[in-house]
Amino acid sequence: MKHLVTLFFITTFSIYSYAGQSIWNGLVVEPEYRCSPYDKKAQYPYSQSVEDDIVQSMGGIVYGPYTGRYFDHDSMTDIEHIVAASEGHDSGLCSANENKRRQFATDLLNLTLAAPKINRCSTGGKCGFDPSEWLPEKNECWFANRIVEIKTKYELSVDREEANTLEAVLSKCDSFEMIFYLDEGAEHKNPPVIVDVLTLYDTNNNGRITCSEAREHGIAPVHSDHPAYEYMSDRDGDGKVCE
Repeated sequence: MKHLVTLFFITTFSIYSYAGQSIWNGLVVEPEYRCSPYDKKAQYPYSQSVEDDIVQSMGGIVYGPYTGRYFDHDSMTDIEHIVAASEGHDSGLCSANENKRRQFATDLLNLTLAAPKINRCSTGGKCGFDPSEWLPEKNECWFANRIVEIKTKYELSVDREEANTLEAVLSKCDSFEMIFYLDEGAEHKNPPVIVDVLTLYDTNNNGRITCSEAREHGIAPVHSDHPAYEYMSDRDGDGKVCE
């Protein structure tokens, strides 16, 4: 079982110099630097209610994409920042204003769920690490791609080790989509609920998915093997829409 959310990159990953700066995939490559003191609670606040928004964005399933685990309730998970607040702070947000930091902390693009032992600074936990220091057990391609999306959106830098790790992951990916793996029963007594494709992508709730909705959710172009395809119009019958 899998339903997918993605943004495809059509680019060549390489580090090059421009105007005296090293650039990788449009991101400045430079060492992390804490240009101002860091206080997560004060500078990157978010409400616990955002957890409900995360669950809704995954079709109502309480799911940890890093491990492919399903949970009975979101009380069993932590709110997880894909680019950690400390990592964002040291990659450019240390000089940002309050509004930009708050947006970063509450942006669904940068939020998912994880079991506490995966999210926190325990053995094997993600903590505040960047991708050169920690990669997930599952959904590695989605994770690496999402980091690039977030850092691009907030104009954050990457250090050289981070850029090299992201390039190594992304260059091997056939897809950058989140995969909902089959439930192995560790946390669920019943089979997992299948994500409703229309819930994910049909913004205006008319029973169809348009190209504008597909682009809004980052799944265009949509191929015939994508679950959204059957709700779309392929006028030329070539198995691909919204090219």
